[in-house]
Amino acid sequence: MRKLLAYPLTVLYLILFGLTLVVFHPIQWFCFNVLGYQAHKKSVDALQFFLMRCLNVLGTRFTFNNPHQITKERPLIIVSNHQSMYDISPIMWHLRKHHVKFVAKKELGHGIPSVSYNLRHGGSVLIDRKNPRQALPAMMKFGEYIENTKRAAVIFPEGTRSKDGTPKPFRARGLEILIKKAPSALIVPITVNNSWKMLRYGKFPMGIGNHIKFTVHKPLEIANFTNKAELMQQVEQTIINGIIK
Repeated sequence: MRKLLAYPLTVLYLILFGLTLVVFHPIQWFCFNVLGYQAHKKSVDALQFFLMRCLNVLGTRFTFNNPHQITKERPLIIVSNHQSMYDISPIMWHLRKHHVKFVAKKELGHGIPSVSYNLRHGGSVLIDRKNPRQALPAMMKFGEYIENTKRAAVIFPEGTRSKDGTPKPFRARGLEILIKKAPSALIVPITVNNSWKMLRYGKFPMGIGNHIKFTVHKPLEIANFTNKAELMQQVEQTIINGIIK
């Protein structure tokens, strides 16, 4: 019965989702090209809010637990497990005061209204995971950008999404580069739970009635770790420990 109900709700969601992306694409273009960065950022923030409201049609709820007063005066390196594309909007919306940017695969930089435009023009970095000669310099430049602007970089070290919530081994290279190029940053681990259930039946229909939960863990000082391997191991273990089995 639950899956049967998911079919019409998914159709309604996809219509609203598509309309939202199409409507916000020209809004973003106008804000970026005419009004500048701050206006563009506000348009992107509004986009994330409405994308989350679209998911409410599927009975999706969000809880974002962040008990920490995280300063806006320092760059952040936000490290999270990755369960689905629905991890992204809540992080961007709830941490919007930190000007959240993403490490994303280059394929997302074209063909998706609103999303691709923001990735290309909003300060995020697009990398070719199969081409280290492109990816490494791009990551270095991105780390310098975060350091200089005191903004927030989000990286999913698993590389690809977990289809059942079970975390994949973290790949350290990207995080190592960000730590090296943004030495004044705070490391902010985040655990995502239940996002994978949005795709429990595959891409169609989507899962309904899910409660996606985000837990922001205590930020870590890079300078407190002389051994960066220990820092990355602690970050990974902190995130994994928060995953609900």
